Amino acid sequence: MTPEKRIAWGAGAAVVVVAAVLYYYYGYARHTVRVAAPPPHAEQPPPAPSEPAIEHPVPSGGAGASQPLPALNDSDSTVGGALTGLSGALAKFLIPQSLVRHIVATVDNLPRRKVAVELRPIQPTAGSFAVVGTPGHVTLDPNNFQRYTPFVDLVKSVDAKQLVSVYFHFYPLFQQAYEDLGYPTEYFNDRVIAVIDHLLQTPDVQGPIELMQPNVMYVYADPKLEALSAGQKTLLRMGSANAQVIEGKLREIRQLLATRAGEGAPAPAGAGQPAPAGQPAPAGTPPSAPAAPSR
Repeated sequence: MTPEKRIAWGAGAAVVVVAAVLYYYYGYARHTVRVAAPPPHAEQPPPAPSEPAIEHPVPSGGAGASQPLPALNDSDSTVGGALTGLSGALAKFLIPQSLVRHIVATVDNLPRRKVAVELRPIQPTAGSFAVVGTPGHVTLDPNNFQRYTPFVDLVKSVDAKQLVSVYFHFYPLFQQAYEDLGYPTEYFNDRVIAVIDHLLQTPDVQGPIELMQPNVMYVYADPKLEALSAGQKTLLRMGSANAQVIEGKLREIRQLLATRAGEGAPAPAGAGQPAPAGQPAPAGTPPSAPAAPSR
């Protein structure tokens, strides 16, 4: 084969190879199975928050089931009568207007820094806050503790079981007031027990309690005491001996509130009487409270 023919043959072979490569490439590209891109991931909406579990349900047979309860806004005389039935001395302490609502609001506020005075369900302690010492060194006057003696004596005299029975009987009203306060998914009895636990953590201060007066009001010189809640400061102002009495009663009540779930609590005498016939309930208030809350 002549050199010219070899060159021509080599060129022809190269053309064939290039053509074959191009055919294979473009043919493969045209017939390659295109895998569709996966559809965009559809984000699932977050699950709706479930209502918190009830830790300490009230007895199913004691929540106003035996007798119809008055409407919440018409319950002052009925609830007040049941409470004063526990002790006649209680009458001079109670503020009978909006009694259930004020009890609920005060209980809820005790672990906070302040309790609204206008929402307290009991009369303010008689006498004036007393201090002793010099302008540079002021302490809480121990005579101040005697101001609380009548209230502490009342707490001693009240039977915890009867008190809890009254509370269980009227519980739907307390639950309604708690929901109206801004807790539509919470359970008031759980809050009560949490508040009791908080109060039982109040430090027992022995000896003089030092105060300061940076402005008009006295404050505790110890920052840890000043940082306590309104309820804990109230126990401090009572003095150690009085506080121990209150805390003892709180422990007794807590045990009853936390361990009587599912038991029937008898209705207190004279409790649960319906509102007088012919008197419509205030707007937005059901004619009677439910037999027992589902939450």
